[in-house]
Amino acid sequence: MPGAIAPGTPMADVTKTGDSFYTNDMVDNVLVSRDGFCHAATLVYAHGHDLRDPMLSPVYGDMHGFPPAILTTGTRDLLLSNTVRVHRKLREAGVEAQLEVFEGESHAQYQLDDRVPETREAFGEITAFFDKHLGH
Repeated sequence: MPGAIAPGTPMADVTKTGDSFYTNDMVDNVLVSRDGFCHAATLVYAHGHDLRDPMLSPVYGDMHGFPPAILTTGTRDLLLSNTVRVHRKLREAGVEAQLEVFEGESHAQYQLDDRVPETREAFGEITAFFDKHLGH
């Protein structure tokens, strides 16, 4: 098991459950729509299996024993609700979890351009989290 993880904006529930699948539909300029590429890819990957199966939608599984986690998302991210729900699920399981939400950011936008302040801030938070948990 790793000493710490950074699952940024995780697709932790492929059932399209969560407010941001609807409020950020056509607002997220990366994933764009809840019925777009992600949904089509999910159906291919799931190959007829129940979409609530924790192997496809980890938010429905047991998160006890997970390593400390820092989760990063944005207010325009289609997966904002997924990220928040994973954060809550980890905390309920007694796992140390930190949630970072960036204003106006779409899905994983904090990873795209290291010249913007949000990217530097996000990776600074992730670095500090890893330093704390990995002893560097």
